[in-house]
Amino acid sequence: MTMSGIASAPIKRVSDSTSPIRDDHFGYAQARHLLLRAGFGGTDHQIRTLASWGAEKAVDHLVNCEDIPAQSDTPDEFDSAIMRPLTREERMALNRARQTQDENALAQYRTERQRRQRADRRQMREVGRWWLTRMVRSPRPLEEKMTLFWHGHFATSYRTVEDSYHMYQQNRMLRANSMGNLGDLLRGIIRDPAMLRYLNNNQNRKDSPNENLGRELLELFSLGEGHYTERDIKEAARTLTGFTYEDDEFRFNQNQHDQGTKYVLGMQGNMDGDGLVDAILRQEACALFIVFKLYKYLVRDIPFDLSALDSSTRKVILKLAQYFRASSYELKPLIRRLLLSRHFYDPINMGTKIKSPSELLIGSVRSLLVPVRDIGVVADAMDLMGQSVFLPPSVKGWDGGRSWINTSTMFVRQNTLVYLLTGALPNRSLLMRDKSNFDALSLVPSLQRASDLEASDEQIVRELSLLTLGHDDDKVVGSVLKGARGDGEEGTMRKNDAAVRALVLLTSMPEYQLC
Repeated sequence: MTMSGIASAPIKRVSDSTSPIRDDHFGYAQARHLLLRAGFGGTDHQIRTLASWGAEKAVDHLVNCEDIPAQSDTPDEFDSAIMRPLTREERMALNRARQTQDENALAQYRTERQRRQRADRRQMREVGRWWLTRMVRSPRPLEEKMTLFWHGHFATSYRTVEDSYHMYQQNRMLRANSMGNLGDLLRGIIRDPAMLRYLNNNQNRKDSPNENLGRELLELFSLGEGHYTERDIKEAARTLTGFTYEDDEFRFNQNQHDQGTKYVLGMQGNMDGDGLVDAILRQEACALFIVFKLYKYLVRDIPFDLSALDSSTRKVILKLAQYFRASSYELKPLIRRLLLSRHFYDPINMGTKIKSPSELLIGSVRSLLVPVRDIGVVADAMDLMGQSVFLPPSVKGWDGGRSWINTSTMFVRQNTLVYLLTGALPNRSLLMRDKSNFDALSLVPSLQRASDLEASDEQIVRELSLLTLGHDDDKVVGSVLKGARGDGEEGTMRKNDAAVRALVLLTSMPEYQLC
């Protein structure tokens, strides 16, 4: 079956219920679906554990992540001083050099700045690898999944910011508020040094308002197109005048803030950024816009057009938006309700969403327990597949969906999965192969039970297929069994190399690109 055939399965009787799924309808397939969407997948043991708990306990375990001890994360984990501003003495010396045209002093300044920029680019790579490692190891997968969502929503690129510590700060802010209150997120992002630099709000002054942040705040971050006017954008820019930063901290420059009356989104007054956020949250379009984006991220890729949706999906989105608004924009109750809903587990929403590069690679490590081997290779592969963290392509973030898949990215996807499973890369000799141990047979439940030590080859492949693809179709099992066993006899699959070959074949299938 082609990927096109899988992803475009006909819609039949889509559930429009946001009521909780019954426990007797919550089994292995549903628990696997939950772990794929509310995290990066899970092992067979994790899937079976959640299935045995029932839907409510399983969802609460993922959503109430504050009950799980967090990974250590301290502000001094990275160097905050690489791109620090010049001291007063350094600024005075630079000005003297410019006035006296002291080329030696100016050259020294340029050389030092270039050294700092190179050091900062190195640190940015380390911050990126730190986050990928965190995604792999975190006992709070939904927290990392939602941090990634907000990174794509409030898309900010290091290429413009050019300060790795500011990007790291923003990442920590998004994580801290990832399942909190939308208002807190909006108030945080208009004070975030990386965002202020990215959208030039540090140049937003009362005598010359810069509209970049105000425009994107309304269009991309909260309301969507068509729910504001050009005047609203101009007035929003005025509310954000004087919102800037100094070194690593937000600073409100009172002297550059427009103290006049603003008229924005039906509200008026001497408003600042917080007043703008209040005006945004009063708009019905805000809840609907955020629910649309969360739905696309966690459930199914849909157009941003209610009229283009089937009636059941439209009904679900409208009910969730109403609930979100009534809940004062608290994210956790919204996410919990969505993940518990019968609609979330409707067959049309299971196994039909194309995995992002992070979902594919981080998910493979977490669900198949393969060694990471070299996190730098994973980071480079994600870059080639179109999802380099901290480097979204534009302020719109990543398009996702079918944009993840083309001839080039499919080649990288398969080669990277082979690397994770075998340690071999196509551009390296076998002598350079990473020989880190990977026990593929540990993924087979029947082999972990003393009573099933004589599990048949077919049973082993069936269990690997169920974990990787979500089904154990006879045709697929037969094909993989033949390819992995070759000319071997019965019992070949109990050899680790054969099990790895089976996983290589399974992960190369179109279904594995879907979640």
